[in-house]
Amino acid sequence: MALKFPKQYILELIVGAAQRLLTQENQVFNFNPDAVHFVIESKDNPVFGDYSSNACFVLAKITGKSPLEIAEKIKVFIEAQTPEYIERIEIAGNGFLNFYLTNDFCNSWLGKIAKLSSKNFASSKKEKVIIEYSSPNVAKPMHVGHIRNTILGSSLANLYEFVGHKVTRWNHLGDWGTQFGKLITAYKKWGDKKAVDKNPIGELLELYIRFHKELDKYPELEKQAQEEFKKLEQGDKTNKSLLAWILKESLKDFNRLYSLFGAKFDKTIGESFYAPMTDKIIADLKNQKLLEPSEGAWIIKLDAFGLPPALIQKTDGATLYLTREIASLYYRLSKFNPDKILYIVGSEQSLHFQQLFAIAKLLNLSKTRLEHVKYELVLGPDGKKFSTREGNIIAAQAIVDTIIQTAQKVVDEKRSDVSEKEKNVIAKTVGINALIYSMLNESRMTDIVFNPEAMLSFKGNSATYLNYTYARLSNIVAKAGRIGKINTALLEKSDLDLVKKLLSFADRIDISITDSSPHHIAQYLLELANIANTYYEKTPIIKDEVKERKNARLTLIKDILHIMELGSKILGIKMIERI
Repeated sequence: MALKFPKQYILELIVGAAQRLLTQENQVFNFNPDAVHFVIESKDNPVFGDYSSNACFVLAKITGKSPLEIAEKIKVFIEAQTPEYIERIEIAGNGFLNFYLTNDFCNSWLGKIAKLSSKNFASSKKEKVIIEYSSPNVAKPMHVGHIRNTILGSSLANLYEFVGHKVTRWNHLGDWGTQFGKLITAYKKWGDKKAVDKNPIGELLELYIRFHKELDKYPELEKQAQEEFKKLEQGDKTNKSLLAWILKESLKDFNRLYSLFGAKFDKTIGESFYAPMTDKIIADLKNQKLLEPSEGAWIIKLDAFGLPPALIQKTDGATLYLTREIASLYYRLSKFNPDKILYIVGSEQSLHFQQLFAIAKLLNLSKTRLEHVKYELVLGPDGKKFSTREGNIIAAQAIVDTIIQTAQKVVDEKRSDVSEKEKNVIAKTVGINALIYSMLNESRMTDIVFNPEAMLSFKGNSATYLNYTYARLSNIVAKAGRIGKINTALLEKSDLDLVKKLLSFADRIDISITDSSPHHIAQYLLELANIANTYYEKTPIIKDEVKERKNARLTLIKDILHIMELGSKILGIKMIERI
């Protein structure tokens, strides 16, 4: 029999009871989870049961009866089946159903949890999903926003893969536009290939900044830049070769950061790749009578969607980012045929994606579900935006260096017992873990404050606290050695509460997918660590003189460690046994 979590058992009970109820009411009920949304939530407060459901409110809308009346009938139908894993059902409020699990059911999971793999959490419907994230601009350093983007996207890709979807990780690089005419002009005038090879992003940025400084004295540079970009658009071999080299050198810098975060990509394609496709896109849009002339330019009216017109081609014939975005969408659909595309891009680009998705509907591309996974800002320690001045961009590397240096100070202070080499390894791991967790422990729609000291705290909401808990529990298992015979009947309420918490990990996976936000998993790990630490401090484990109960509790500790490993891996955090 396939392994099922409590939520699945309870859903089956409710669906069966609902079908029976509606049959009595002479109504046909074909349960479709996409259309009939029964919310079943795990609860940490026993007042609301171990699980609670709003199903009776959903059924009340179908039958026209009150949720309370529905709840009373559903309760009777379920109790008539005497499910062995449900101790009791209670009706709360105006019709909520609260379910309490039996001790025997919880006991039966002890030891099984440590053997769970991603297969046990797999979605019943496997899909092909493209997740676009990171997407930095070529020849410029990644900034703090790219850190949040890359970590969020990487974690979502891990999550989708964890539940069995086929994920294509996509890096959509910004490598097109008039700024590259400026950069090519600057390189041809003042560039040094050896200097760029040694420090790609730094040198290319300096060249770009120098162009703008020189522009004040030599306005003709602007025209030269326009000519260089026009040559690029027309396929000039020299400029195409220069752009390809600039892209290659930029990726060297990007990949150094990606390796720290564990970020990887299946496709890394620059915006320039789609530029040759735009003529056909514009012709197709005209043929479908979607384009309209407007003061010499071409637009798509989106009044039906409550949106302003989308500019597709300028008066001088040049295309825009949106035009190339449409070309990118066509390319992805034709080559990969995805069921879903997630665009991990900041909230400031909301209008762009509203227009893109509206155009996709006009083009009847609605078979593929498109989602803009937006996120908010990363703020400085003072709670304000990071300052950005010309030539003094707050680069992602500076943020990474700061967190690792801060972690190094903490490790030097607390770990005088290990070598300098091991201290450095611990500091780097702890620092990167802290940065990753800080980008994921809040809803993506919440601003994040970059505070290295708080991120590295051994107490509270931090990856360091999670890893401290993990190391503490690992030490218990290591000290205990071989675990012998267990007796689950000897376990107490505090033990069973932990088992229930472990079982609810599956629910956090579900809601993280639904919300496209891994913060649910980060918060779950924090809650689990809090409960585990309280349990450790109040419950004798190694010193328990009742051997079979001691072994059962050690088995429970191994279950906790395994779930912490699974959750951390999704987030991109590397747990270490010594911290």
